Amino acid sequence: MSKSLFLRIVHRLSTEVAYFAPTQDAVGRSSLSPLQKCTAAIRQLAYGGGADTVDEYWKNCPTAWKGMYSRGTDKPTIVLEAVASYDLWIWHAFFGAPGTMNDLNILDRSPVFDDIIKGIAPQVNFNVNGREYDFAYYLTDGICPEWATFIQSIQLPQGPKHSLFAKTQESVRKDVERAFGVMQARFAVIKNPSNLWDKSKITNIMRACIILHNMIVEDERRTQTQDETFQDEDIYFCVKMPFSIHLIVGQKFGVDQSIDN
Repeated sequence: MSKSLFLRIVHRLSTEVAYFAPTQDAVGRSSLSPLQKCTAAIRQLAYGGGADTVDEYWKNCPTAWKGMYSRGTDKPTIVLEAVASYDLWIWHAFFGAPGTMNDLNILDRSPVFDDIIKGIAPQVNFNVNGREYDFAYYLTDGICPEWATFIQSIQLPQGPKHSLFAKTQESVRKDVERAFGVMQARFAVIKNPSNLWDKSKITNIMRACIILHNMIVEDERRTQTQDETFQDEDIYFCVKMPFSIHLIVGQKFGVDQSIDN
């Protein structure tokens, strides 16, 4: 992240979180500065909290739990479901489902559409072939249900038109995979096996990494306008970026099962 973003984080934490505020001990000696504490915390996320093996972690957990979080191998995982757009911004994240669950099971448990049902979503408007659309759509793979809001690929395209659609849809869907890859490259703590056995703590770490990731993405595009516009001969698309990370909507839907416990 940029220096200006890091210093902004340091300032907010030092003024709003008691742990990061400067303090003194009984003899008047100053504690670690907010800068030192923030540096140490972010380094933990970026480089991980030390090496550990999955077997060493799971030997202290009930056998039934290990089986619930393992699928295909003895390697237990926790699923991160995410919706990401072309610029890697994560619009929605649902974390904590066992690795034995597939995309459909996770979708049934996910709150991805809760805010949309309540009418809470960024304004999305686009025009295709002269028709106006006011709701976002999600690019998915073939396992997802055939809902109107899901745009699936064509598994066996016949003819140049279907082939072009399938090629374009599948190439754009890689944006969510890129978002997963960038997050894992930035934060080794979510790429490597976890040293924690408390699921709530693992969830907090994942939430912190997603928030930091979005802050970095937002900082990198700070010179751009709030409105992103794409124009072609017969396609017009406009999205007004929300000001709150909690708004749940996006263009791509994906599931990553590489979060090791």
